[in-house]
Amino acid sequence: MSTNTRRLDAELFGRETDFEYSEHWIGYAILALRVTMGWVLLQGGLTKLITYLDADPANDWTAAGYLASAIPEGNPFVGMWGAMAGSPMVDLLVMWGLTLTGIGLIVGAFVRWNAFWGAVMMMMFWAASLQGGLMAGLPIAHGWVVDDHVVYAALLFGLGAIGAGRILGLDAYLEKLEVVKENAWLRALLG
Repeated sequence: MSTNTRRLDAELFGRETDFEYSEHWIGYAILALRVTMGWVLLQGGLTKLITYLDADPANDWTAAGYLASAIPEGNPFVGMWGAMAGSPMVDLLVMWGLTLTGIGLIVGAFVRWNAFWGAVMMMMFWAASLQGGLMAGLPIAHGWVVDDHVVYAALLFGLGAIGAGRILGLDAYLEKLEVVKENAWLRALLG
């Protein structure tokens, strides 16, 4: 078991920075973050999907109730959310988006693609929870500007930037396929 340390040199916001990290433990950390985030999304999607597919239509999950009446007062996008209420497309996008993004992250397939769309969903969920405009400090139920959706979006950004699907994930295998080697746009979805 190697505990070699590596040095990362980077430029952030125009400033040079460098730090050491454990080559051994970073893989475990990235894998744990990817699988954990995948599980959070999968669980959210499956709970909605199972009730939607239930034989009793009265139990079907829908975003309509939330979008029509649970958006906080003062939300700057209240009109947009109201217009989406009752749309079967919105319901399907939420259920299947969470479910498929979660599966993709857990197995490490198309991680950059999944991380991007997962972050988009999280920022939309964040925007739906806003209780006021910019002048009101963007208050939300569980924080001031930053809530769990922003944390998830940042984590997803990091997983995509790192290429977390290459660590015990299907992306490591997929990147070796000839079709991926010949098409640069496919490589941008993997990692």
